[in-house]
Amino acid sequence: MTNKTFQFEVCANSVESCLAAQKGGAHRVELCAGIPEGGTTPSYGEIVTARKVLTTTRLHVIIRPRGGDFLYSDLEMERMIADIDVARQIGADGVVFGCLTEEGDIDMRKNRLLMEHSEGLSTTFHRAFDRCRDPRQALEQIISLGFDRILTSGAQPTAEQGISLLKELHDQAADRIIILAGCGVNEGNIRKIHEQTGIREFHFSAREKVLSHMRFTNPSVYMGSPDAEEDVRMETTERRVRATIGSLLT
Repeated sequence: MTNKTFQFEVCANSVESCLAAQKGGAHRVELCAGIPEGGTTPSYGEIVTARKVLTTTRLHVIIRPRGGDFLYSDLEMERMIADIDVARQIGADGVVFGCLTEEGDIDMRKNRLLMEHSEGLSTTFHRAFDRCRDPRQALEQIISLGFDRILTSGAQPTAEQGISLLKELHDQAADRIIILAGCGVNEGNIRKIHEQTGIREFHFSAREKVLSHMRFTNPSVYMGSPDAEEDVRMETTERRVRATIGSLLT
């Protein structure tokens, strides 16, 4: 097996993570803010800078105005359309989004509207898919909308736990759409997921802890939750990207 057999996408939470993904051999990144919320739309500056530094790795941008559910109001849809337009203007290669109905089905009208604004860009239906009431029906609807791929953990907390459904979805897709396995994919399970499902595209973060360089902090003041490690941040590292890819190719 070679790198051309597979496609590797890194969930990047910063420009620094984008650079690490590129150096580690990733084919593309999904640029996100708000990782603790499952990923939200990054800032204009983040997208612009990522586009500048990514010379061999493709740039996909998540279009998600907030955390929580995937039931969007008309005002939220306006923002998502504007964000897609901005991503296109900056030169992003693709966008990542997904809208559901109150009943947990694919919202055909809203997704179709976003797809119209995404013409010419690669499109991924994100893990809103894993909240769907009927994933098999949802797969057919997403295919009919014209998406290029679906990011999914097989409706389980991790892709490894979702192997059974991932295989079913990959077989059902039958080359009509790409199934992109993601969530909890790492050096220790990527080969197992491929061998048991046949999936050839993988989404992973490959992050490690990076300690703050601050020499002084006020221990009485928190910028967020008191139990958060605010002197530590998580970033993708070249080492882990290479290790994850290598564990499948070797």
